[in-house]
Amino acid sequence: MINRERLLSQGDIKAKEIALTLMNEAIRSADPYEAVKRVLKFEDNKVIIKGKEFPINGGIYVLAFGKAACSMAKAVEEVLEGKIVEGLAVTKYGYALPLKKIRVIEAGHPIPDENSMKGAQLGVELAKKVGENDILLVLISGGGSALFMLPEDGISLEDKMKTNELLLKSGAKIYEINTVRKHISKVKGGKLAKLVKGTLISLILSDVVGDPLEAIASGPTVKDPTTFQDAYRLLKLYNVWGKLPESVKRHIELGIKGEREETLKEDLPNVHNFLIASNSLACESAKRKAEELGLNAYIITTTLEGEAREVAIAFGSIIEEIYHRERPFKRPCVLIAGGETTVTIEGEPGLGGPNQEFALSIARKISGLRGVAVLAMDTDGTDGPTDAAGGLVDSYTLETLKERGIDVEEFLKAHNAYEALKEANALLLTGATRTNVNSIVIAVIL
Repeated sequence: MINRERLLSQGDIKAKEIALTLMNEAIRSADPYEAVKRVLKFEDNKVIIKGKEFPINGGIYVLAFGKAACSMAKAVEEVLEGKIVEGLAVTKYGYALPLKKIRVIEAGHPIPDENSMKGAQLGVELAKKVGENDILLVLISGGGSALFMLPEDGISLEDKMKTNELLLKSGAKIYEINTVRKHISKVKGGKLAKLVKGTLISLILSDVVGDPLEAIASGPTVKDPTTFQDAYRLLKLYNVWGKLPESVKRHIELGIKGEREETLKEDLPNVHNFLIASNSLACESAKRKAEELGLNAYIITTTLEGEAREVAIAFGSIIEEIYHRERPFKRPCVLIAGGETTVTIEGEPGLGGPNQEFALSIARKISGLRGVAVLAMDTDGTDGPTDAAGGLVDSYTLETLKERGIDVEEFLKAHNAYEALKEANALLLTGATRTNVNSIVIAVIL
């Protein structure tokens, strides 16, 4: 349930109302249940996906992992009712849904835990049960890298968790993080696909900028262009190598020497991957809704990346130019962007996430621009290790914080955006959306 009343209790209420309306439309369009229902059909004893037919000559097995695992699995159960032999869904704590035939396991995210490993082990066992005449339907969504985690031999759960934590704090982009994850995992980088004798069909919900299939949930069913050498280079680049557990360093060093299995490097004829929802589609839905409301709407980019607070300053500069000079667009208008910003953390951080930091940072640029509001959120409803989806700020936010004695610069430096936004009634709470197509920024300029 969105904390709508609190967000609209003060400030540029009309602009914020529009931003929330567009946000709801973006999330609705990325609904994983609806996305599966749109593409998956069952007719004449055939599974049909986007017009491609797969005859059912044996049993159907289902393996789902990610934040949207249960929503996707629920849709599959409804379409293929009675045809499923066995299934497993691994999702984040609090994201479970009751399913009829498919077993559900909740696990840790963004830091994996014992259940992440248990879920992956059971998933591997399920994949190995699939015979040559059977179909394995794999449902992949964001968060799958942490939730479906099985480290290579010699790497403990604790060492994998430590590596994951170091990467998340390094400022590395998600596809860079996943390059490393793939090379210390038994299931990522196409290794899951290698286990399947029958037909493997993946339905994929993208949470990665640009939708590269090999990066989504670390590409368990897709060939991988990256190497052990790439993983090593990135770990050195982000100053993580020297902090890594010895078991992880040893595995990567042996991989560079060719003494450990590389990720999948070729397309397998029995494997079929389908992208069914993405950030781009969510942005387009928000744009259409804005136009229905009579506003000029523009998608600035769906590949937004960079340090959150710095990207926010650049984005805020565009808003200022439109507000004061009506260029490159005329008011009233809406700017929409999708992607994933990052936060580089040094020392002990406060509470927050990239979208909260983006929102707090841009509040400085739009201060005093009456009729302007900016919403920044992670579409899964969880921004960083918090219960907030992001922030919704307006032209009054900075003034409100100053009145309450809060130094925004200090809070940004401490990566404590959560507390500052909460104080200004600008913290966006949506609860679990059960989808994940990356982050979205919506700027309303009236």
